[in-house]
Amino acid sequence: MIKKLQQTNNETAAEIRSVFQVSYAVEAKLLKAIDFPPLKRQLEDFINSKTQFFGYLTNNELAGVVEIDHNTERTYIKSLVVAPKFFRQGIASQLLEFVFDTFDSNVFMVETGVANDPATTLYKKFGFKEVKQWDTDHGVRKVKFERNI
Repeated sequence: MIKKLQQTNNETAAEIRSVFQVSYAVEAKLLKAIDFPPLKRQLEDFINSKTQFFGYLTNNELAGVVEIDHNTERTYIKSLVVAPKFFRQGIASQLLEFVFDTFDSNVFMVETGVANDPATTLYKKFGFKEVKQWDTDHGVRKVKFERNI
């Protein structure tokens, strides 16, 4: 089940952050990143965020989260994370389908590390096209994908 999460609630924000931490720890290893900014995101950053969070729940446990920044022209998928114990169960795909069904945009955008093969494969499967690559100041090569409607 996918539902909107109220990240302004401390307990909910802590659950969201927990999924981000375990998921991004795996991504940091994939990218061979020593300094990985997503792992430095504090609880207050979630609580005060102006983005929307949607969670995939399995037996009342938060298994995955998608973070969305949306306006009438575009939908930016700021984060899409799945807890490692729920990997390879189609949760990320279901969250992406939810985003496409929920948000009316001409363009959907997402970024990830170039070396994050599971994410890049997923985005390409859903029709995203690479539009840009660059090196970050923390040593990670990133890629931006867009899907135009």
